[in-house]
Amino acid sequence: MRDQALLDKIDLHLIRVLHTVLTERSVSRAAVRLGMHQPAVSGALKRLRDLAGDPLLVRSGAAMLPTDAALRMVEPAGAILRAAEALFSDARGFDPRSATRTFRVAASDYLDPRFLPRLVARIKSEAPLCPIDILALTPDAHYHAHLEQGEVDVVIGNWPQPPSDLHMGRLFADEVVCLVSCEHPAVRRGWVPEDWLAAEHIAPTPTHPGARGVIDAHLESLGLSRRITARCAHFSAIPDIVASSLLVLTTGRQYCERYTEQLPLAILPCPVPFPPLMYYQLWHARTHQSAAAMWLRECVKAVAESLRKQ
Repeated sequence: MRDQALLDKIDLHLIRVLHTVLTERSVSRAAVRLGMHQPAVSGALKRLRDLAGDPLLVRSGAAMLPTDAALRMVEPAGAILRAAEALFSDARGFDPRSATRTFRVAASDYLDPRFLPRLVARIKSEAPLCPIDILALTPDAHYHAHLEQGEVDVVIGNWPQPPSDLHMGRLFADEVVCLVSCEHPAVRRGWVPEDWLAAEHIAPTPTHPGARGVIDAHLESLGLSRRITARCAHFSAIPDIVASSLLVLTTGRQYCERYTEQLPLAILPCPVPFPPLMYYQLWHARTHQSAAAMWLRECVKAVAESLRKQ
């Protein structure tokens, strides 16, 4: 009877507040994400603390850290929210015009810079009541676990070998080229593989220590290595860096072409042959048959195809 009395005091809104506060580790950030006033989130957190008999979040210097009890609650709370979100939507079929579920997309910024803006515009146009979370693929983003736990619906990027235990949809292939300043000597005189390897290159910061991107993984397979003298965690900032230096960025043509319209940059063929860059969307088996997730993946595919035609 005691368990029933406790259950009667818990509603789905409290579970959402609990999960958001614990994942954000901040009442103020949770309030922004939930679209609530901060005092309302604080009030809900007080109720949760009373129900749990635990402080849930404790201060450690300037940060707030979850207690051991709170850490054990994060995944069950997320599972409850995901189950509630899917409880009726897939049973009725997915109607984007009336749906209110949240779509969560994790994407690399190596993509065409127009891709994510167009994807968000399409989703908001066709599913206007559905919130959208665009998440970055950062060095500490464990996208495999996020897909498995339902914290992300789809991951978009390029990999030398996509994980075999995830579902995969090919989006497009892109030619590997070099982006340089219009003042780079290679624009006037061209280059051979030896010149390109000896040039100063800029590359994205590895996703984890020791990781190699598709460019360096392929070079390694050929027994070659290039001279990387600059790294940047923000891929979208690299074209500006290249425009004001003699650094070389080697990546997909589609990405480079968007920036030559705005900056004094030139695209050169890469003198070392590379296979095309393959971009994929990945998803977990748990959402493979979800009507909402299938609709989202179709949106991703359609946006990718529309950009390839331009």
